[in-house]
Amino acid sequence: MELSRRSFLAGSAGVSLAGIGSRPAIARSRGLKIGVTDWNLRLTGKVEAVALAKQVGFDGVQVSLGRKPVNGKLPLDDAAVQQAYLAASRSNKIPIDGTCLDILHVNYLKNDKLGQKWVADSIPITTKLNARVILLPFFGKGALTTQQEMDYVGDALKEVAPEAEKAGVILGLEDTISAEDNVRIMERSQSKAVLTYYDVGNSTNGGFDVVKEIRWLGKSRICQFHLKDNPHYLGEGKIDFPAVVNAIEDIGFSGFANLETDTPSNSIEADMSKNLHFIRRLVA
Repeated sequence: MELSRRSFLAGSAGVSLAGIGSRPAIARSRGLKIGVTDWNLRLTGKVEAVALAKQVGFDGVQVSLGRKPVNGKLPLDDAAVQQAYLAASRSNKIPIDGTCLDILHVNYLKNDKLGQKWVADSIPITTKLNARVILLPFFGKGALTTQQEMDYVGDALKEVAPEAEKAGVILGLEDTISAEDNVRIMERSQSKAVLTYYDVGNSTNGGFDVVKEIRWLGKSRICQFHLKDNPHYLGEGKIDFPAVVNAIEDIGFSGFANLETDTPSNSIEADMSKNLHFIRRLVA
């Protein structure tokens, strides 16, 4: 699918943003659930993150699959570890809402065949954890900077995505490129299992209009969200979160938005609770 800046603007022309940041956000579908990343709880790849997420009051927790292989496998590619996570999820009555393929910070999917292998390996792990979304990160030296790199990713995912489709798992692209470029990768993969993992902080820092991009992408092309405005508390930085929440609700998105927020006071529970309550007030 050929997408141009003109078509992007044309597709957004019918959306009026006037005053959107000033009116209160109203949860019309009430489908938005608020989770948290285990790494921002400072418990990356640790089962204790599940209980802490529940204790603070989150609806779910996103867990890292680890960056350092263990005997040639992903750290969570271990039946005993998976059972520990499932037990924690059951006892705390909180779901694992997704996983993050952290190792793509080491083996870049844009140019490393090993990265493609890790994507394939992450699918059955995520399924066993009763999760349905795998975050594929593209940052640092692994960031997507050229059309060739984006095409490589699209082709790599085209080979892996059929297994994700069979498993009912979504491969979510989280990166620093535009909504249009993400859709080009999705189209090149030729799979309904490849969607955008939309991070409002990353996209704002990249100079993109996040409200316009969320509305343009729509619910069918977004699997989950990351909400953050680091190093600030939500609502105290430059991102207009009432407008963001309105856009998410307006497109009819029902799923998880995970907080990936810093802890300015260095108190994880207090700062996470403050950010969670801020978002919950907007949604309510």
